[in-house]
Amino acid sequence: MTPVQQMATPAATVRTPSGRRGRPGEPRRVAYLYILPAVAVFGLFILYPLIRTAQFSLYEWDGLGASSWVGLANYQAVFSEPQLRGAFVHALVLIVFYAVVPVTLGLLLAATMSRALLRGLGFFRVVLFLPQVIPMVVVAIAWRQIYEPEGPLNDLLRFVGLDSLARPWLGDYAWALPSVGIVGTWVGTGLCLVLFLAGMARIPRELYEAARLDGAGPLREFVAITLPSVRGELAVALTLTVIAALKTFDLVYVMTSGGPGTETTVPSYQVYNNAFLLGRVGTATALAIVLTAVVFVVTVVINRIGERGQR
Repeated sequence: MTPVQQMATPAATVRTPSGRRGRPGEPRRVAYLYILPAVAVFGLFILYPLIRTAQFSLYEWDGLGASSWVGLANYQAVFSEPQLRGAFVHALVLIVFYAVVPVTLGLLLAATMSRALLRGLGFFRVVLFLPQVIPMVVVAIAWRQIYEPEGPLNDLLRFVGLDSLARPWLGDYAWALPSVGIVGTWVGTGLCLVLFLAGMARIPRELYEAARLDGAGPLREFVAITLPSVRGELAVALTLTVIAALKTFDLVYVMTSGGPGTETTVPSYQVYNNAFLLGRVGTATALAIVLTAVVFVVTVVINRIGERGQR
C-alpha cells in the first residue's frame, strides 16, 4: 500500500497506550468516567439544593405547615420591602470596607514591603495575615468587646482627651455599620497583602532598574510596572473580598444581630431572619436566589475585567 493510499484509508480504530485497539472517541468516554464522581458530588450537594431552593421561592411556606403557590411574589417582596432592599444597600456599603479599602491598603503595604529592606519582614507578614486564620466568631466576639461603651476603644479615646468621640459604637445608628465594616477591613487586608506580595515577587528587578535609569520615581514605578504586573492577583483579591462582603453573616449575627433597628442587616442575615425567626421560608429562599445571582454576576464581571487587562 502506497503512502497516498494509507492517508486515504479512514482510521477505524485507535491504539491505546497498552497496545489494545479501540474505537475512536473511546479515550474521551473513559475520561468522563474519571470526572463522574466529582459531577455526582456537585449535583447532589450543590445543584440539587439550588434547584430545591428555587422551587421553594415560588411558594409561601412557614417551614412547617402546608405551602401555597405564589409565583414571583416572593421576588417582588425582595425588591419592594424596604428592609430587604436595604439589606443590599448595606452590603454595598460593606463592599467599600471589605474590598476597596483592604485592596488599596494591601497594594500600598505590599509595594512598600517588597521594595524596602526591613528587618523582621516575615514577622509583619504573619501578623497582618493572622486574622485570616482566626474563626470569624472569635473575631466578632473580640471586636464586640472592643466596641463596648466601657471597652478599650472608648477608654483609649478618653485617655487621650477625645471624650466627645466615645460612644456605644454598635448601638449608634450612624456608626454601627461602619464599625462592622472596619472589622472586615482588618480581616481582609492581610489576605490582599499576601496575594500582592506573591505577585510582586515575580517582577524582574531589571524592570525597576531600567525605570530608574529613565528617571522614574517610586510612584511612576508603581503605576507603570508594579500595578500592571499584579492584575491577576488584583482580580482574585477583589473577587474574594467582594464575595465576603456580599455573603457576610457571622460578624453581623454575633456583633449586632442586625441592629440597632435594621441598620446592619445584610442579605445573608435577612435570609436567616426570614426563614427561621419570621417563618417566611419562601421569601428567604427568594432572597437567597437573588443573592446567589448577584454574587455570580459580580464574580464574572471582575474576572472578565481581569482577563481583559492581562491581554
